[in-house]
Amino acid sequence: MLKNNQNKIWDVIIIGGGASGLMAGAVASERSLSVLVVDKNKELGEKLKITGGGRCNITNNEPDIHKLLKVYGEGAPYLYSPFSVFGVKDTFKYFESRGLPLVIEARNRVFPKTEKAVDVFNVLHKELIKNKVEIKNNCTVTDIICRGNKIININTNKGQFYAKSFILSTGGLSHPETGSTGDGYTFLKEMGHDVQNPTPDVVPIEVCENWVKELAGVSLSFMKITFYLNGEKQFSKIGKILFTHFGLSGPLILNSAKSIKALLDKGKVTAKIDLYPDTTIGDLENKIIKVFDLNKNKILKTVMKEIVPDGMAAAFCDVIEFIDLNTKIHDIKKEERRKIVDLLKALPITINGLMGYDRSVVVDGGVSLKEIDMKTMRSKIIENLYVTGDLLHLNRNSGGYSLQICWTTGYIAGTSV
Repeated sequence: MLKNNQNKIWDVIIIGGGASGLMAGAVASERSLSVLVVDKNKELGEKLKITGGGRCNITNNEPDIHKLLKVYGEGAPYLYSPFSVFGVKDTFKYFESRGLPLVIEARNRVFPKTEKAVDVFNVLHKELIKNKVEIKNNCTVTDIICRGNKIININTNKGQFYAKSFILSTGGLSHPETGSTGDGYTFLKEMGHDVQNPTPDVVPIEVCENWVKELAGVSLSFMKITFYLNGEKQFSKIGKILFTHFGLSGPLILNSAKSIKALLDKGKVTAKIDLYPDTTIGDLENKIIKVFDLNKNKILKTVMKEIVPDGMAAAFCDVIEFIDLNTKIHDIKKEERRKIVDLLKALPITINGLMGYDRSVVVDGGVSLKEIDMKTMRSKIIENLYVTGDLLHLNRNSGGYSLQICWTTGYIAGTSV
């Protein structure tokens, strides 16, 4: 026998040990198939272990299948079949039956009760070990060798490996430090597939203003932001905004990134943040008048913390240029007070662009769904190739939708090989 089982013909070789590859391996091996997982990293599941800030937004508990799949845009019609086999309820059952209880949080986001992404990984890894899956880490695939419309073997830095079927689960381009460097896109193109070039899809934005960056770490739960193209209003959203050292993040921003990118391609993009979206200008002015009446002899700078959201006083002071911050409250003119109100309702920022792959939560691009049999995840071009997870060209928001695609497509591939 050759070293490293290189003469063995495996039932299935899985290229990539991320979320979808782990699920595929667990399911395939449960069927008593011989399974080899090859992964370029030192350990499996590197991206899975850090997802959701280390908490792992494992799925989204949207009960309406039509609303759920609508998140995937043009890919929705292709997903009804695989989701009917393994959907959100099946994800709950799979992990909870293996000792990992899940909890539902705001916006139907689902997390492990332990709030530890590594526990999600451990469930799948335990299945691989139990089912005697062979794992080769630090194993980089250099070539996929085809004969006609069939893969014969893969070449790696640890030798050649042969199999009857192959599952490609290398992931996209988000968080390249975890090994997601686009290798799968290259392999798919070389095998004749139509691959959409990837772009950061769910990603923070970079802004010009320094006051935004000074607020790094501050999170505002209920804000309205309106985006403008060359000065003309385009769209508004309400939700949570997180200030960072480079700009803005948080669910509202991440899920607006694709639309912002489309605007950036057309011209100058600016935005205005409404710090009190559920308060009219008149009511907000009355509120400030009451605050001012109670603090007539104080200077504006010290009173500021009472009229802006928590943590924003210093930054808001930096924005105000039309009045001396040391002005006594009783000396502030009506017009100046109104300007403060207007600023609270429309705080201006300038968008520089989107951040890159290293900060992207989701990257779109990948193989066209027209070239995949979505009932099995098998390629329509290479007869013994199955494709899963982020290698599929699917748009989606943050909120658990990406990992559900991994669980669904991984399960389908694992049951179909």
